[in-house]
Amino acid sequence: MRMEQLEYLAAVTRLGSLRRAAEELHLSQPALSETVRNLERELGVELLERKRSGAKISDEGRELLPHITGVLDAVDRLRRAADDQHQVSRMVRLGTVNAATVPLLVPAVREFRAAHPLTQVEVVAAQQDGIQQGITEGGFDLGLVNYLRGDDLPPDLHTTELLRGRPVVCVRPDSPLAALEAVTVADLLAEPLIVMRSGYVMHRYVHRLLRGRTPSFSYSTDGAEMGKLMVAEGLGATVLPDYSVLGDPLERSGAITCRPLADDATEVRMVIQRRRAGSVPRAARDLHAIFVRRAGERSAGGPAAGPAGGHGPA
Repeated sequence: MRMEQLEYLAAVTRLGSLRRAAEELHLSQPALSETVRNLERELGVELLERKRSGAKISDEGRELLPHITGVLDAVDRLRRAADDQHQVSRMVRLGTVNAATVPLLVPAVREFRAAHPLTQVEVVAAQQDGIQQGITEGGFDLGLVNYLRGDDLPPDLHTTELLRGRPVVCVRPDSPLAALEAVTVADLLAEPLIVMRSGYVMHRYVHRLLRGRTPSFSYSTDGAEMGKLMVAEGLGATVLPDYSVLGDPLERSGAITCRPLADDATEVRMVIQRRRAGSVPRAARDLHAIFVRRAGERSAGGPAAGPAGGHGPA
């Protein structure tokens, strides 16, 4: 017997239908139904009354509901007690794909450290797939990843949008591209290009943008931060989300700048992801809340992104 089986049944009971419970839990209705069927087979009791019009809790299931609720309440108390016990000394592990780590991550971590002086924060740079796998398996508490508009979101992770922006060309101020109001693909191909390695959203975007054409010379690098340093050293231009460039210390110091891409309306989104609320430690939830608030403030007051939003329950 697994906890999620009891949680799913409790959701069906609370919401009055299998369909509404599946929507709230971000599961397909057949998957939810099969999970409950497995529990019914294990208990030897029909917990749901299934009809053409839908499914609801059966009389037998309703009789067992106080016991189910008692188990869930006991587990929730255990989680809260363990969370309280370790909140001052636990390590929060954050996976990030690098973009926006300096303009957004550093202030968020600084604020978190002031509120949790004994809690360590480990920031690990990784690719999107590795971050999401780490969250699922418990290796990461939180993850910062980028999406292109239209990309599918993983249904088993809670996702909240932090920043929304456009791809821009990041260059040195003395680059010929910096003299342009907007950079065309032809302009970009004429200069050395620093591209992200395969596995990053911006690698996929640039590959689509160039449509098989090759620049005069290209470098491959692992992550936005190294890409910006290479630009600052005069090795070429790179394409990044605007929120990764604007507000970066290199941009504030005048070592790099950015220009929009001509005739391109692509939207890039930075999101923060975590496990379901019941399995997320309090310290990680606090850091998550700081990210969401700071991103909202940045979106409202800065040029880099539009309004932040959310997907899924808080």
